[in-house]
Amino acid sequence: MGKFSWLWRSSDKNKPEDDDEMSSEQPDGSDRRRLLQALSAMAGGSALAAMSPPAEAKDSSELPPPKRALTGRDAAGKSVFKSFDVTPKVVEIDSNPGLTFYELYRTEGVPKLTGLEPDPMLAGTVAFPGPGGTMFRLISYPPRRPEGWKPPAGVTFKSALEEMSEKVPRMGDHFDLSAPGMHTSDTIDYGVVVRGEMTLELDDGQLVHLRQGDCIVQNGTRHRWRNPLPEPCLMAFISVGGQRG
Repeated sequence: MGKFSWLWRSSDKNKPEDDDEMSSEQPDGSDRRRLLQALSAMAGGSALAAMSPPAEAKDSSELPPPKRALTGRDAAGKSVFKSFDVTPKVVEIDSNPGLTFYELYRTEGVPKLTGLEPDPMLAGTVAFPGPGGTMFRLISYPPRRPEGWKPPAGVTFKSALEEMSEKVPRMGDHFDLSAPGMHTSDTIDYGVVVRGEMTLELDDGQLVHLRQGDCIVQNGTRHRWRNPLPEPCLMAFISVGGQRG
């Protein structure tokens, strides 16, 4: 699922590996260019090198937030709407403006289905569910960044990773630091493109281009996302916790 890259790698293969270490200071010059490239992959955006010709990115804040209809039962056992509004758990990633998680619902184990359960999102969220659990979320990915775009002042890989893991607990633990954006989780993920377009990449550079309405089933496989368009992409995911065979 999601969508981000935390590795700041040098484009010069002749440089020693020490040059790839995380920095606690804001980068500049060639370092800034590497940071921009990794942040682009982190957001599911196209690599900066592929941004030709440049296009003006649309502001994802112009799009209305999705609403969630939550049902249950009343004291008489009749079905009722508990709410119809934006989920109470909306996670915005400040280090990558426009990257937003709409955390809709989650379960652990076998749901009781009494209809009287409190909204689980009031208690917070998790990166992925445990075995048998489920996680339902929408993710709004920023557009492909226009030429000259810069991350917020002071953003480093370390600070971005810390923010992600703080707001979506332990999300950063699932990312492969040897390849920008690649990540794996012990889940089956059902995904659908709700709005926009997205590119899904697997190992060895295998790619598939997804358009609105296209679906994916991710069987615990290593992957990353890239938004190829100068407009946001909204995707829906249901993750079901599993166990490695």
